[in-house]
Amino acid sequence: MSGWLITLLCACISTTSSAFLACRPQQAFSVGGSGTHVALHESSNKALMPEGGLSPCVIKVIGVGGGGSNAIDRMLETRIGGVEFWAVNTDAQALGRSKAKGAAVLNIGTTVTRGLGAGGNPEVGRLAAEESREEIAAVCAGADLVFVTSGMGGGTGSGAAPVVAEIAKESGALTVAIVTKPFAFEGRRRMKQATDAIARLRKAVDTVIIVSNNKLLEIIPENTPLERSFAVADDILRQGVVGISEIIIRPGLINVDFADVRSVMYEAGTALMGIGMGTGKTRAEDAAAAAISSPLLDSPIEKATGIVFNMVGGPDMTLVEVNKAAQVIYDEVDDEANIIFGATIDDDLTDDSVTITVLATGFQLDGDDVGKGPGGNDFPDFLSGQ
Repeated sequence: MSGWLITLLCACISTTSSAFLACRPQQAFSVGGSGTHVALHESSNKALMPEGGLSPCVIKVIGVGGGGSNAIDRMLETRIGGVEFWAVNTDAQALGRSKAKGAAVLNIGTTVTRGLGAGGNPEVGRLAAEESREEIAAVCAGADLVFVTSGMGGGTGSGAAPVVAEIAKESGALTVAIVTKPFAFEGRRRMKQATDAIARLRKAVDTVIIVSNNKLLEIIPENTPLERSFAVADDILRQGVVGISEIIIRPGLINVDFADVRSVMYEAGTALMGIGMGTGKTRAEDAAAAAISSPLLDSPIEKATGIVFNMVGGPDMTLVEVNKAAQVIYDEVDDEANIIFGATIDDDLTDDSVTITVLATGFQLDGDDVGKGPGGNDFPDFLSGQ
């Protein structure tokens, strides 16, 4: 498989091949205009690396509600080092499953819900989070970066996630929400609850990444079982967190400091995120090309004002390949965009694949356009009455 995309967007940057390869790894250089900044800090993290080679940056991932907890469970299966995982829910039974898989858990709103869930009511979810503000603040304390991940539309996720995000932001952490919007077949009420919750999230976080489950229908095979379709949606949340976290915490061929990531994500608003994969001789170019040609691309790359790009491959991945991937879509990036990228070697990779993870920020979108179709409608024709 020469090119493969699993979610929304992939972008990267380069200058000419000779200029790129001639650059000293310990230096930063600018291309494409005074505002376009590419950091090549091969050794910048090493002095700060604790034992084990991971960044001292404190990253906490808080999964809120059922969808968020499911994403946490999947992240634990991936065994990411250097990240603290929390499952926050009103459903005590669901928290038991997350705890069994190794997550720290917080049962919020025990007075409001008695551990029985929010019953699909966001107001109950909000009240549960408000009841447990002190406990949530304790979870967020000391973090440099907090991910709040959730499936929007339900009671706990829609009601509690904005409160959790607000508390995380108040703690001083860079706060990023990665959330999914429901499938259309889940109903108009659930979609409205999701839209309202996302509007509140936008006011509470630095960056919000919205993945529309409807868009997944364009890449999921028609014979995919229903349960698997929901699992894919949960896995999107996992991949977003994993991709961004690994950029920061794993030492690589080209390292990215937390300060670099913060410069792109701080108060950046709406963002798009994606992962592309390629194999074979042209794997780097194919991964980039597959990403930018995806039907999931809701907004052109050139509209982004900031991009974080990371490329992960096995020990055979070369700097030349990083450059080739960058060149594929360099012309699509705004000249004034702030570009930060890294390259990481994964010694555990046994195949010849490379993976590109990108966060593109700073889109000037009207209302809640991310994840909607060309006409701004979340519902397919057969549900919208068109």
